[in-house]
Amino acid sequence: MKMTEKLQQWGGKTISRFSFRNGTIIVCFFNLITALFLIHAFLSPSNSNRPNSGLIKYVKESEDLRRAMEPVELIKRVREIEREGREEVETAEKDAKQSAAFDLISRLNNHRSYSDADNQKALEEWRKRKMERARQRGLGRNGTATSQE
Repeated sequence: MKMTEKLQQWGGKTISRFSFRNGTIIVCFFNLITALFLIHAFLSPSNSNRPNSGLIKYVKESEDLRRAMEPVELIKRVREIEREGREEVETAEKDAKQSAAFDLISRLNNHRSYSDADNQKALEEWRKRKMERARQRGLGRNGTATSQE
């Protein structure tokens, strides 16, 4: 036998032993084993999900330290300052409203003390201005009405 015949014979047997069908079955078998392993890992309770007592103690101590390090007094003082600022603004607004009310009351009281002649004169001037404006509007309307006809 020649060397080429031996290689073909050996190669032929290898190809017949490892076909695509056999390769597909092997890959599917490995996929099945992997899937079963992953399902088992997800469904089984593991010890890593349960924290041990040492870890719980460590977490509690760190929370206590964090709470102890908070500037509680500073926070309280800031809130007091904010409240004082709001109260000052509210009192200033109340003072402004009260001063405006007192001003109106004083004006009304002073208005009564003015002479009636001055009030009558101002009222007549206002009426005259009002009548003049009404006449001008009336002339304006009549002017536009005649130009449109």
